[in-house]
Amino acid sequence: MDQYSLNPNARDLEEEFFAKENRRLLERLREKRQREARREALREVMPKADDAFIDHMLELGIGPETALAVVLLPLAMVAWADGNVAEQEREAILRAAEERGVSPGTPAGKVLESWLMHKPGPGLVDAWKRYVASIRSDLSEEERGQVHNRMFELAREVAEAAGGFLGLTSRISAAEQAVLDEIEKAFK
Repeated sequence: MDQYSLNPNARDLEEEFFAKENRRLLERLREKRQREARREALREVMPKADDAFIDHMLELGIGPETALAVVLLPLAMVAWADGNVAEQEREAILRAAEERGVSPGTPAGKVLESWLMHKPGPGLVDAWKRYVASIRSDLSEEERGQVHNRMFELAREVAEAAGGFLGLTSRISAAEQAVLDEIEKAFK
């Protein structure tokens, strides 16, 4: 006599319980895989960030697409400060970005190249400023510093990339400096 012969409903109860538990476990596994995929994609965009910072960005709902825009849009803003992006400037910008981990062919590299071909509109720039302002308070001082330093360092390199004339004038034009000041202000 098996354990279910006295009460056949017990088998149905157990089967239902384990089916529900299996569905719950499968869902948790899918969520974990999705989170790992987002973590890897964010790491691709922010290769120098530490694990704790990456995890905090994910907790705040900041995915790779958003992080990419936060870091790269200022580069395009500086590049277009003088009204156009010369080919040598474009190459210098892409080279400087690559030295900092933004490689051609990667999602970050493709976005940057697109923004160097077509000037980002004022709506995108305003959205960037609003977004930066909205996340400032969610980040620790150290995290704000990491985002700011990464983004501002790249933006400054862009400004210096094609600046100056035979080393006799400033490497950063007044228009580029105005954009750098605008970017700096967004983080204060």
